[in-house]
Amino acid sequence: MLSKAKMVKARKAIESLYDGLCDVIEYHKVTKSNKSTGFEEITVLSNQPCRLSYKASTSMSLSIKSTTENDNLSSGLEQMIKLFISPDIKIANGSKIIVTQNGVTVAYKSSGQPAVYNTHQEITLDLFVGWA
Repeated sequence: MLSKAKMVKARKAIESLYDGLCDVIEYHKVTKSNKSTGFEEITVLSNQPCRLSYKASTSMSLSIKSTTENDNLSSGLEQMIKLFISPDIKIANGSKIIVTQNGVTVAYKSSGQPAVYNTHQEITLDLFVGWA
């Protein structure tokens, strides 16, 4: 087990790698001035330092239709995107997370339970296509 001083050093080292900023947006039910119910996006966190990590894997499948046809070889590319962020941050599952890193801004959604460590947390992301 790491001492508190070593934990602080490890956390600072990890956070020194953060080269992105993110905003976290949640979709909340609200009561409008005319007493009707609606939904709106509410920014719950702005300009939080973070880092994206990408991991790509390929899967290949072989499909043989008949002995007289050519084999059809197809491959698919799957990409896993992870957000590294402070363990003190609470991000609800399904939140919209807008990340700017290396001059590129992309909207994602959190897609699962975060892996929380003493030094950071990792959240798996999917591209944001709309509120569910």
